[in-house]
Amino acid sequence: MTTADMAETLRKTASEVRLRDLKMVHGAGLGHIGGEFSATDILVTLFFGGVLRYDPTNPDDPERDRFVLSKGHSAAALYTTLAMAGYFDVAELDTFLQPLSRLNGHPDRNKVPGVETNTGPLGHGFPVAVGIALSGLMDGSDRRTFVLTGDGELQEGSMWEAAMAGAHYKLDKLVCIVDRNRLQQGDRTELTMGLDPLPDKFRAFGWAVREADGNDPAALLETFAALPFEAGRPNCVIANTTKGKGVSFIEDRKEWHHRIPTDEEYEQAVAELERGRA
Repeated sequence: MTTADMAETLRKTASEVRLRDLKMVHGAGLGHIGGEFSATDILVTLFFGGVLRYDPTNPDDPERDRFVLSKGHSAAALYTTLAMAGYFDVAELDTFLQPLSRLNGHPDRNKVPGVETNTGPLGHGFPVAVGIALSGLMDGSDRRTFVLTGDGELQEGSMWEAAMAGAHYKLDKLVCIVDRNRLQQGDRTELTMGLDPLPDKFRAFGWAVREADGNDPAALLETFAALPFEAGRPNCVIANTTKGKGVSFIEDRKEWHHRIPTDEEYEQAVAELERGRA
């Protein structure tokens, strides 16, 4: 399969993930569609684009690559991706947030196969991923650790402590992907607590940095194929995305951090995503 063919397949898969995510969140009456949709192309490229090394029939394989969703409130997108990757039955997605369901609002490693660590409180997943990557270095393993953070999450001090540690230990098998949609709960990141120039900040902390269109599987494939970007330095991908990507009336609107679509909005969103899957 050519890179162009793979990118087109991933684009269609991302529309499928968004459709299933939308159904879950609408049915449950809770969720974070905006941030889930901005991250979907990243998740799909990692899991279905041949980037991550994993085996859903052996989720505890010690040599598997690790993926940590630091922005754990986007759990529905991760659950959908894991189910479609074969970690559990896709039908279980219909239980999202129901009593006794293992598909909670934040991912739980003790309940859901494929989840590497419990996340939800912002600022925690990235430091844990640094520890996971350090363990791989100490084991002499080739396994890689990928962590997906929100950009608003980078306002947490623990994130920059983790960035310092990653560079200090020369963790070049660690990849931090920033979902740079420039929106967070309540407002734009740059009005809340400015992050720019974000690439320069990561470089100042000792990271090798590349920027990419985080909603373009072809650009993501090219970027991930270049890993490691620089020997002896951890890798940072600033993935420029659109919050709510894929649905016109959700895109780049801060209220969709928490908002749930009405029945009419749901049908309109389904129609748009169905066109994207064609």
